[in-house]
Amino acid sequence: MNLPSFIWLWKIAAWSMGFALLAYLILAISGLAMFSIRRSRQPRPSWLRPLHYGTGAIAVGLVLLLLAIGIVGTLGHYGTLGHSSHLWAGLAVVVLILISAGSATQISPQRPWVRSLHVGVNMTLLVGFIWVSLTGWSVVQKYLP
Repeated sequence: MNLPSFIWLWKIAAWSMGFALLAYLILAISGLAMFSIRRSRQPRPSWLRPLHYGTGAIAVGLVLLLLAIGIVGTLGHYGTLGHSSHLWAGLAVVVLILISAGSATQISPQRPWVRSLHVGVNMTLLVGFIWVSLTGWSVVQKYLP
């Protein structure tokens, strides 16, 4: 395709990835705080769960934005997808974050196993974020002049 430079799109992707990683850090800290408070049987601050849920929703939105940018940018630049392992890393992160978000909505005393699923998926998500960051760096090098 003969399209204009996509550098502006990659700038949005870079900022979105940075914010997604920040959201993941905030989620890890707030999740560990909820775990610690639950174990100590102290009352949970009223703001903690909404912070965790809100940050999770933002993280999902950022990851989906990154998916859209990756698809549009790659199709615009190459005309097809699948030019590197970054596609598979990105799709893995999308699937993991959607499983994490879905499981978060199902956590309850009647389904204690869902909390373990949620935590396990989030630990795996860290590996996914590392993988997508490493493969993304090589992709960015292709687009920079």
